[in-house]
Amino acid sequence: MLEFLSKNWWVLVLRGVCAVVFGVMTFIWPAISIAVLVLMWGAYAFADGILSIAGSFRRRDAAGFPWWLFITGIAGVAAGVFTLVNPRMTGLALLLLIAAFAILRGIMQIAAAIRLRHEIEHEWLLVVAGIMLVAFGVLVAIFPGVGALAVVLWIAVIAVAIGVLEITVGLRLKGADVPASG
Repeated sequence: MLEFLSKNWWVLVLRGVCAVVFGVMTFIWPAISIAVLVLMWGAYAFADGILSIAGSFRRRDAAGFPWWLFITGIAGVAAGVFTLVNPRMTGLALLLLIAAFAILRGIMQIAAAIRLRHEIEHEWLLVVAGIMLVAFGVLVAIFPGVGALAVVLWIAVIAVAIGVLEITVGLRLKGADVPASG
């Protein structure tokens, strides 16, 4: 795992840079950020649904009409329309999805740090990032009504902090002395 990470250190650095940029932009435009996020998702779901429906009519095979693709398309169009008509309700659902994602990613990051503890130094940086993600996810899940603006600012803080930690770990991996595998 260390060999893979040290060869691909730049992926971690790039993820960190993206997180920092996202966080800074969210700080600059907090009120707009949540509205744009919800509306962009709604537009995506609608477009994905239309394309799935169109694809279902173009994709016929020996098994017959691809109902699964058609039904997926209908669901996408419905979700997109619902989001565009009810962005506040969709925003709440999206916040809960973000919370679940943060908790899952945090747990995976902590697990990776535990696995790497004998292979790299400063693995605690990944643990700190993982704990921050889990705490953030739990807080969002427990208090979704605190206000979209506050949640957006939490997202910005977490994104910048995790970005800095990932850049740091990635740069440390760049210099890691990894024995050649044979």
